[in-house]
Amino acid sequence: MTNIDVDALARELMSAHEAGQIVASPPSARPGFDLDAAYAVESKLKQWREAAGHKSVGRKVGYGNKAMWRILKLETLVWGHMYDDTVHQSSGNSATLSLPCARSLKIEPEIVFGLKLPITQAGLDAAAALAAVDWMAIGFEIIDCPYSEWKFQPSDFVASFGLHAALVIGERVTVSAEMISKLVEELVKFKVRMFKKGEFIEEGSGKNALRSPALCLAELGGAIAKRFPEEPLSAGEIVSTGTLTAGHLTATGDQWKVEVKGIGLPGLALELA
Repeated sequence: MTNIDVDALARELMSAHEAGQIVASPPSARPGFDLDAAYAVESKLKQWREAAGHKSVGRKVGYGNKAMWRILKLETLVWGHMYDDTVHQSSGNSATLSLPCARSLKIEPEIVFGLKLPITQAGLDAAAALAAVDWMAIGFEIIDCPYSEWKFQPSDFVASFGLHAALVIGERVTVSAEMISKLVEELVKFKVRMFKKGEFIEEGSGKNALRSPALCLAELGGAIAKRFPEEPLSAGEIVSTGTLTAGHLTATGDQWKVEVKGIGLPGLALELA
């Protein structure tokens, strides 16, 4: 991180976020802008959001596809915070959402975990990660890109709220100790089917989220503990573990549904109003 004015850049990105404006040039175009600088910006954005009364309630994962790490020179996945005004619980596995200041939206089906224990070390296996989980659900994450033509680097992703616009959570299913061994297997193999306005769009699988959403959770916990040991994943946090399909462009008026097969989770429907 060299000659980066973190406050000024954070103000620029916050202003674009609040106004629904495209950022003319991504932060990575600045010499010296790296992940250290990006997380410094993200921390500043979190500080300002919480000062405005919007509490951080969890984290969302980015780049949960390990094949991309070598290409993008990443050592692990990246993340951003989610907030009490961006995370929404569905009612009857259905929700309506309005995002008035969006730039360019995509929708992603993801497994969402609620934690009952902190994750403070690296190298956990799927079962150990699930032992920290209170509940799980299917969810829709809506991401909003402030960069032209969706062209950005991982550092740009981190510095713009992890592209997080909203998370809609389906029915929460309690995770008991007796369920864990079965869930370890199911989370790799289960399938999701995405529909837009009743038309089938794509099938995805748990293995698309770093081979399993449970392993994605473990990787996230370890990565955060390494970079920010004073701010580990904590009990009570909500974690959105990465998309199970490709991200699909979406806009006001779209109606989405995800069906879940091979694991004990109901589906979820969402309308963008």
